[in-house]
Amino acid sequence: MTSPGAGHQFPSQEVSWLKRDVLLFANSIGCTADELHYLYELHPNFAVFPTYSVILPFKLTDPEVTDFYGRQKANPVPGVPNFDSRRVVDGQRKLTVLKPLPTTSAGKKFELRNKVVGVYDKGKAGSVMETEQSIVDRDSGEVYSKTVSTAFFVGQGNWGGPKGPSTVSYAPPQGKQPDAVYVVQTTDETALLYRLNGDYNPLHATPEPGQKMGFGGAIIHGLFSWNSTAHGVLQKLGGSDPKNLKEFQARFASPVKPGDKLTTEIWRMGDIQDGFEEVRFVTKNDQGKVVLSNGRCLIKVTGAKSKL
Repeated sequence: MTSPGAGHQFPSQEVSWLKRDVLLFANSIGCTADELHYLYELHPNFAVFPTYSVILPFKLTDPEVTDFYGRQKANPVPGVPNFDSRRVVDGQRKLTVLKPLPTTSAGKKFELRNKVVGVYDKGKAGSVMETEQSIVDRDSGEVYSKTVSTAFFVGQGNWGGPKGPSTVSYAPPQGKQPDAVYVVQTTDETALLYRLNGDYNPLHATPEPGQKMGFGGAIIHGLFSWNSTAHGVLQKLGGSDPKNLKEFQARFASPVKPGDKLTTEIWRMGDIQDGFEEVRFVTKNDQGKVVLSNGRCLIKVTGAKSKL
């Protein structure tokens, strides 16, 4: 059964960023003072952290705060119910980096091209919308990154749509100690800083939306955990070199509360193609509950000692 909405192209949208945006993003995901190539604009190797493109569908060209709910309602998908964007959470993300972004978009025109892969009815639990978002140089047509994303609309199922395909699982190896461990201590302010990148969902700033959705209050952006874990994996195995990350993906398994300590266990799988090795990971909170599952990336493993 073909999914309703499959292949639907949203209108292309311009995206832009400044060096200041790049610095803010690196700070917000936990880059450290020994990684000045992400944190200091005059560093000879100043670079955009390679997962930055996932924020651009939220930010677009805006230097100012935006209405998250209003923007979500702007582009309905034909043949699909009008889901309530006030009750949506991230499902998973897979980023493929094709070319590094410049440290500012000034002098070029970049755009977001976004199409629906499928919309799936998961019954009482809710519905899933899968999209593919590309960041493209408008003039040359060159694609810099592709992100396949799923959004889960809580409690908005049972509309008669297809259940959707089963997803591939990337479990960590059994009985093997991790090759690296990365720890992030979140605070009550973690999401309040991260949201300044352009992701202004009130769910991450004030308790009321999370209370209505059954989370008990505000939760931290799933993409904070996703991006901070990407930073940790690249720092531990890839020498913090942005050129060493080719793919990164994870599923958002459970909410992260402000103040949670996140521990990521990382395994090298030994399968190397074109210099990039498959790495798997899982991220858990203080209670040992998995918050990021299905973690997999392709990385050039150089070790943590080779920071720029």
